Amino acid sequence: MASKWNEIEKWMEGQQLPKGFEILKEPDWVEQYVRKLMTKALPEAAGAITGSKSAAVSETENFVVVKINLPKDTVREQVRLFIREDRVRVEGLPKGSKETVKLPVLVKPRICKAQVKDDVLHVKLRKRPINRSYHESYIVW
Repeated sequence: MASKWNEIEKWMEGQQLPKGFEILKEPDWVEQYVRKLMTKALPEAAGAITGSKSAAVSETENFVVVKINLPKDTVREQVRLFIREDRVRVEGLPKGSKETVKLPVLVKPRICKAQVKDDVLHVKLRKRPINRSYHESYIVW
């Protein structure tokens, strides 16, 4: 796979793209764009796509479930769970490490159920609803 990516990079460098399309020559931008597309298309694999090796993310209609494998030597009293509307972070893991998992959709951070079963931390989060109503705004003339 890496060799094909290198071929694509070399090909893109040689292309004469129209003004404004130079960003396509930057591999980091292309990689981030593809990562976003894959995360939206395969939310179950979001944990793997975002770089977390010990976490799995799945999605239902109303919830996002994050499963994080805890190391065997984890001290129960040191583990702390932090939730943001777009990420879950676990601190207090062995060797002072922490695990951050990017979520595929926004969630309500205050509505959470977390428990450990067989050295796996299960975090169930409620999705944040999308407000589809329009709000009128004033126009200054």
